[in-house]
Amino acid sequence: MNKIQGFYYVKSEENVYECKLRGILKRKEKKENCVVGDIVEISEDNSIIEVYPRKNMINRPLVSNIDYLVIQFAGKDPEVDLDRLNTLLLNSIYYKINPIVIINKIDLLTEEEIANLKERLKFLDSVDIPMFFVSTYKNIGVEEVKNFIKDKTVAFGGPSGVGKSSILNMLQNEENLTVGETSKKLKAGKHTTRDSKLIPSNCGGYVIDTPGFSSIDLPPIKDFTELISLFKEFDFQEGEYCKFLDCHHISEPGCLIKEKVEKGKIFKERYNFYKKVYEKLKNERWNNYERY
Repeated sequence: MNKIQGFYYVKSEENVYECKLRGILKRKEKKENCVVGDIVEISEDNSIIEVYPRKNMINRPLVSNIDYLVIQFAGKDPEVDLDRLNTLLLNSIYYKINPIVIINKIDLLTEEEIANLKERLKFLDSVDIPMFFVSTYKNIGVEEVKNFIKDKTVAFGGPSGVGKSSILNMLQNEENLTVGETSKKLKAGKHTTRDSKLIPSNCGGYVIDTPGFSSIDLPPIKDFTELISLFKEFDFQEGEYCKFLDCHHISEPGCLIKEKVEKGKIFKERYNFYKKVYEKLKNERWNNYERY
């Protein structure tokens, strides 16, 4: 289902119906009443009368029922921003959407530069996040992506200027997305996408073009326990534990997580990102924060 200027476009088999909300769905007047990706029931007069339970939903951009969130960056022009990448991963995991990372524009990189970038992103393997290196310009690696997302509903996000519209065009039968150019002066892309759209994919399923990802914020994490749960590499194996049961993995003695970082079992960049997020949330959001 798509939403455009107050109307909802619902696909049923081979037909698309222009619909409006009815009853309590309309009276609630909340933007999350019915969103792109929802599975709905419509009446004979083309009114949406029920929204079925969602398996997930992300608030910015506001879309639901996603199998994969493809987080796309460019190998160059603009270069990969690890903090932004980790923030997008944090959001994806928080909203229970499996993330995939795509690095585009590898045709602009030397073999040595590709090897160095793979080393920088090696932490993705440790948390079982698939990664694809592609070039939409030379059509390198795109088939591998198509095979992976076949028959799935996939949302695409990432900063502007990384070739997101180009790969979306390769996943549909007609090119109807504007391809932006990168500002050479600012090394950032011009915004070319305004609305989230559910687009039939030529490899089965759907793709969702998702604006707003260039400035995405941290998700509404309620406390340090929830934050820790979003870092898979912090999971303890049987018999593993920190000295203190309520360890925040920051400055406590006998912290197993810090020990693993020192031994190279947890990537230092990921741990530093965790500390950065922890301090930001503690200072800005966790008003009733108490350290035991």
